[in-house]
Amino acid sequence: MKYYIYILYSQSRDRYYIGYTHHPQERLEEHNLGATASTRPGRPWVLVYTEEHGNKGGATRREREIKKMKSRKYIESLISSKTGDAEPPGPHAEA
Repeated sequence: MKYYIYILYSQSRDRYYIGYTHHPQERLEEHNLGATASTRPGRPWVLVYTEEHGNKGGATRREREIKKMKSRKYIESLISSKTGDAEPPGPHAEA
């Protein structure tokens, strides 16, 4: 079964959230419904990045790798490389 790394962005808090799941869209809806205490204050969240992995082990390793970087710049470079946008979402980007 496929797993996905996902990155969410909250404009209200100007923060990113990184996780993994089978279904990124469904997980986004759960976050926006307040099902996760840690993301509740940042609602609404926007799905800005996904990365497919063939198994849970690969997905959790990649999630830890991204989180371990502790770098907003690194996260934004991932988003930009996937979307082709010069700038990732945020207060500096035009709506």
